[in-house]
Amino acid sequence: MGQLSIIDSHAHLDYPQLAEDLPAVLERADKAGVSQVISIGVKLSTVDGPRKIAETHDNVWFSVGVHPHEAGNEPLACDPDAFIAAADHPRCVAIGEAGLDYFYDYAPRERQAASFRVQIGVARQLGLPIIVHARDADDDIAAIIEDKMAKGAFTGVLHCFSSGAELARRAIDVGFYVSFSGILTFKKAEEIREVAAFAPEDRVLVETDAPFLAPVPHRGKTNEPAFTAHTLNTLAEVRGMPADKMAAVTTENTLRLFSRMRGAS
Repeated sequence: MGQLSIIDSHAHLDYPQLAEDLPAVLERADKAGVSQVISIGVKLSTVDGPRKIAETHDNVWFSVGVHPHEAGNEPLACDPDAFIAAADHPRCVAIGEAGLDYFYDYAPRERQAASFRVQIGVARQLGLPIIVHARDADDDIAAIIEDKMAKGAFTGVLHCFSSGAELARRAIDVGFYVSFSGILTFKKAEEIREVAAFAPEDRVLVETDAPFLAPVPHRGKTNEPAFTAHTLNTLAEVRGMPADKMAAVTTENTLRLFSRMRGAS
């Protein structure tokens, strides 16, 4: 695996489980063939965390977003100017994660949707992709993406895909990518593997969502970017492709979607 070059397209490196031992975390990632990581923003009020990590490590990038869980707590969750200002940095490669989460419903659904729409608008304006969190909200997620797309093109990714196949199809139809996490390796994730099998080759990414959702054989442990290699191997198996080719495909897809990474590398 050390000869592969894999990008972990979604991790939370500023979370204490990883931040407290970050040099070692990134060293293990490198040894596992994970050459780059995108550290994801979930609140405007804590954007300094992912940004500073990206400024300190030349193989780390970051995003700016308000997670649907935080949409009710963040006072600027619907303020486009606040997102634009926070994203004004050469190592910011995306807006989000944003979206809808009806499983926990930590924020009012109307507020989640309003913030999601604002962040899509900012992503379109800045020419950056939107990173989408979707849980138990497939129809509303698809409807918002389709509605906003009809008003002006943008691109994005359904991250940590754990939704139904219909959402994947609708998102792919309008140009979205689909990113697979350690869930892909779980025994009961057959439907997710079916999506991984039919998604177009040029639209699939891999990620950890670290420190959450560690893949088999590390399930139940703190997840970290090095473990992206296990998800990559499963994706390769599902698609009947050698791991080295799958790594090259997902890396190219990630660089195409998060195009600032390629421009600055």
